[in-house]
Amino acid sequence: MKSSALPYRRIVIKLGSNLLTSGRQCLDVEMMASLVLQIAALHKQGLQIIMVTSGAIAAGRYKLGKTDGIKGIPYKQVLAAVGQARLMNVYEELFDRHDIVIAQALLTKADMSDRLRYLNARNTLLNLLDLNIIGIINENDVVAVDELHETRFGDNDNLSAMVANLVDADLLLLLTDIDGLYTADPRRNPDATLIKRVEKITTEIEGLAGKAGSTVGTGGMITKIEAARLATSSGIPVIIANGHEPKILQRIAGGEEAGTLFVPTSKHIDSRKRWMVSGLSVKGKLAIDEGAANALKQKNSSLLAAGIRASQGKYQRGDIVNILDAEGVRIGCGITNYGSTEVETIMGVQSKQIASLLGHDYGAEVIHRNNLIIL
Repeated sequence: MKSSALPYRRIVIKLGSNLLTSGRQCLDVEMMASLVLQIAALHKQGLQIIMVTSGAIAAGRYKLGKTDGIKGIPYKQVLAAVGQARLMNVYEELFDRHDIVIAQALLTKADMSDRLRYLNARNTLLNLLDLNIIGIINENDVVAVDELHETRFGDNDNLSAMVANLVDADLLLLLTDIDGLYTADPRRNPDATLIKRVEKITTEIEGLAGKAGSTVGTGGMITKIEAARLATSSGIPVIIANGHEPKILQRIAGGEEAGTLFVPTSKHIDSRKRWMVSGLSVKGKLAIDEGAANALKQKNSSLLAAGIRASQGKYQRGDIVNILDAEGVRIGCGITNYGSTEVETIMGVQSKQIASLLGHDYGAEVIHRNNLIIL
């Protein structure tokens, strides 16, 4: 039950590797204990919390000792397998102190791409929340392979955004070792200032993120911006904040301004449409002209063949495709009534010509407005 004193009911909290290790090559258990203490306090106030945690590979590396000479994806998977057990053992001990039951869930991109598996994961996590159990989630690095990019999230920032979508979160909180998004790298530029609020993620905002990567984790500010884009497009606010700040979780959960807030760009949308927006199952792209883009955005129209200027990718009837405006910017996505070969034949023509050109007709709309999402 939502506490009347708190603005959020359900929060997904992502804990980064640099935060959990304090920049070292092993888990900082004291830091983890401080975070768990804060999470436990919110849990007892009635908030529903899901954690997306990094740290497994760092924990595995420390457990196995200095192994810098061993490289390659299989070795990273070994580190993940060893470290995941250590990571969960630490969490189990810390949450036991507060009489809180936790559960582990390891997800892959394939789990979220398939609609049925997506729903199964959603049902499991929602049932955990109903039972007052805190779910602790990580990517299943043991079976996900770096070289097959389509099978991996690649970082827990984007995974956390997917999870926030999955469970209809009221807030996605990305905790790291920096106060938020700055105008420049504050570690190198003393004149850098914190950006407290982002209304829309533009190319300028993306440019401020700099280069991704760290010595411990797999992401950086760029992946956090990507995660914020996904979550806010589904109606979920996102905050990037410094997990080292005292009582940062209570302060944010209580409505205090901290870090960088990314404002939702749309209202909450239903589960099916959030899955579509995630982009996990996109099979192609449709580039449309300015008139079609305006009709979609301003009139809630369906997408007609006449407005399509180009088709990319190989997709079938019933697949999800992205919709790009004349500038190449993604403005939405939808379920197509026609496959790529058919679209290439009918794009740019009037709807009444479809049957004669194809020899069949699945409707006047390439994407009906009921199967269309505008971002």
